[in-house]
Amino acid sequence: MNSDWLTVIRGDAPLVVSLPHTGTEIPAEYERGLVSPWLARKDADWWIERLYDFASGLGATVIRTTISRTVIDVNRDPSGVSLYPGQATTELCPTTTFDGEALYQPGAEPTAEDVALRSERFFDPYHAALRAEIERLRARHAKVVVYDCHSIRSVIPRLFEGTLPHFNIGTNGGVTCAPALSDAIERICAESGFSHVVNGRFKGGYITRSLGHPEAGIHAVQMELACRSYMKEPLGPVSEGQWPTPYDETDAAPMRAALTLILQACLTFATSKI
Repeated sequence: MNSDWLTVIRGDAPLVVSLPHTGTEIPAEYERGLVSPWLARKDADWWIERLYDFASGLGATVIRTTISRTVIDVNRDPSGVSLYPGQATTELCPTTTFDGEALYQPGAEPTAEDVALRSERFFDPYHAALRAEIERLRARHAKVVVYDCHSIRSVIPRLFEGTLPHFNIGTNGGVTCAPALSDAIERICAESGFSHVVNGRFKGGYITRSLGHPEAGIHAVQMELACRSYMKEPLGPVSEGQWPTPYDETDAAPMRAALTLILQACLTFATSKI
């Protein structure tokens, strides 16, 4: 099931892997008014689609958009309500980078009508695909896990203090999945040699919060990785030509091994009687 920007690779295992921020495509009609193409792609979840490319081999259903989050962020609340009240964040159609840099020339920011049209074209179909695949798998399995994949630079003072842990597990304070699942994931993270936190700065975005309903057999987890955990990352501010650094399989191997164990744990939980 594919379109020119949305890809769904179907599997039969009770696991849906979501890749909402790996896209870098900006259709020509959305380029007008942008300060620079590089700034518009700066905050992509770089190389995450390659890091998790083993997921379909586990039988997971993988859903990905190739559209840049600058066009529209499919992990934001479409109502415009902030998921992190009182903390810096970006909008449904971002107007700044994570570092606070303007993405648009003055006066060229998306209007309310622009946002509505982008939502209809990209946001709604992405979420419709997620819901359809969850429904398909839920008809076959008592439990389904939705695993939402993300990454972010390790040091962004506007968003958080200090250096982000390698693994950032988000379940909206334990609301979006059963404790047995989050505990299993945390255990793997703790044994991996990487640092981790549960429901720290990143507690899960709109995908995790809107889809996670453990009482209905749908368990959702967001995993936000610090970029240094799988790629060469210059800590602190980055500039054009410096970021992103290339994907390197050797650099990514330890994290990829841990993530394989994590997705396997998700499947073990989903197929268990607990």
